Amino acid sequence: MIEKTTSIEDIVNDYPELVKPLMKLGIVCIACGEPVWGTLEEQIRETSINNIKDIIEQLNKLIRR
Repeated sequence: MIEKTTSIEDIVNDYPELVKPLMKLGIVCIACGEPVWGTLEEQIRETSINNIKDIIEQLNKLIRR
């Protein structure tokens, strides 16, 4: 399960199917060869997205499929 404190590295390693959805959110360096450090919450805040809870719910729905 993904939480706001989950690291980007863990998400990419554990749920590679989430790379594209995260890139659509503006977290683009996940697949560019350069590591993205920090938590999901930190990265979402850098994109100025305000609905972190909704994003986390959507990502968790994707990994339950």
